[in-house]
Amino acid sequence: MGEEIRSREFTRADHTRYRQAVRRCLDTLEAMLEAGSFDEHEWRTGLEIELNLVDADLRPHFGNAEILQRIDDPLYQTELGLFTIELNVEPRQMDGASLVHFEESLRENLNRARDRAREAGADIVMIGILPTLWPPAEGRAWLTDSARYRALDDAVMGSRREDIVLDIGGPEPLQMTMDSIAAEAACTSTQLHLQVSPAMFAHYWNAAEAIAGPQLALGANSPFLFGHQLLAETRTEVFLQSTDIRPPELRNQGVRPLVHFGDRWVTSIFDLFEENVRYFPTLLPQTSDEDPAEVFAAGGTPSLAELRLHNGTIYRWNRPIYDVQDGSPHLRVENRVLPAGPTVVDTMANAAFFFGVVSELAQDERPIWTRMSFDAARENFEAGARDGIDARLYWPKVGEVPADELILRRLLPMAARGLERLGIPAPIADRYLDILEARARLGRNGASWQAATVRALEGRGMRRPEALRTMLAEYTQGMQANEPVHTWPIP
Repeated sequence: MGEEIRSREFTRADHTRYRQAVRRCLDTLEAMLEAGSFDEHEWRTGLEIELNLVDADLRPHFGNAEILQRIDDPLYQTELGLFTIELNVEPRQMDGASLVHFEESLRENLNRARDRAREAGADIVMIGILPTLWPPAEGRAWLTDSARYRALDDAVMGSRREDIVLDIGGPEPLQMTMDSIAAEAACTSTQLHLQVSPAMFAHYWNAAEAIAGPQLALGANSPFLFGHQLLAETRTEVFLQSTDIRPPELRNQGVRPLVHFGDRWVTSIFDLFEENVRYFPTLLPQTSDEDPAEVFAAGGTPSLAELRLHNGTIYRWNRPIYDVQDGSPHLRVENRVLPAGPTVVDTMANAAFFFGVVSELAQDERPIWTRMSFDAARENFEAGARDGIDARLYWPKVGEVPADELILRRLLPMAARGLERLGIPAPIADRYLDILEARARLGRNGASWQAATVRALEGRGMRRPEALRTMLAEYTQGMQANEPVHTWPIP
């Protein structure tokens, strides 16, 4: 959920103090990078999954506080929506059987949480956007009771000075007006964390940007919102528009949105944090008592609280992370591209693809970002979100080709080499990559299965709301069985 804050009421003086504190944090981060103060260990990985809560009719269950109390596990936290929660999987070294251990731990944890949720008449679903979600009432009826979320809503709506207009294309375009950021709560994601050394951070971040489009093509799982079939991964556009602090005039001037793919390849993690401070306004100007420069000069490890809080309100699809563990500072790439679901094994296959391809690209003697424009990476991202597995993507020496061709001929072999580099045994790597190969060959991911199933049900005479609920029931059964989505039948 991000760090909680003490208050939702801020003054002009608060903003002035915060601006000064963020600049001091940024200067201290630069000094720490120059001094080589960071943990140099690489390839500790973590995972976060945002989850939907549903009732017995598979409609949203607006009771995350009770469900979290029943689960009683600090790895679970609230999310923006009253019908969503987040699971944080403990980080571990990427080697050997780590992917299998990740999968086993995740399945065991989710099964236990689902048992606790059922005691309250609810269930847990991993899906990018809940298909049975309908537009919210006016105000904050959807939002979790949290000072952070109320302050974010105040800041976004106050910056816009007008309502949010969702305008999303696709087979059944959607236009609607909202008086809060509530639509953001519809978006649930899988977030992959990768700890890297400062010297290699830019290589891994650039590699993550380069494969964001293929990630979406393979893993899209959010085709429906409020009864409309929209993009293969509608979540990306909903997230952008529902948090957009820019009125139309600033959008027309090219001012950056909070949900940001990026503008260029980078040479250091400092580039990204400096951009965050230079280009993005403060939303939550809460200051701490720490003077980071004094802490660092005294031999301590500063928390850089203001810089971290600011970074948490800028929703890059690949976010730079500064964190402190056991008194030691480290850096991570947080990959936020993927939706939640459809199954644990699909999630781990998506993770294997990301880790493998990024590992291989980051070590390439002639890096992808020297052979591919940043605009091409952004266009791939947009195509992957819009068209999913049917997207056409650009790749150096290949040109623009169907996503399945790029994935099968180039990226899956690259992922296999990267996983081997990381010490993942071939039988384990093959288990996950074979899932993605079948997904690409059959042209079926979560989004295409959802859309095809709803079409089939409507072809048998069901109206859209019932078709969506029936599809979600079938989806939930497949999720529980942990059979890859490409094997699911169309009813």
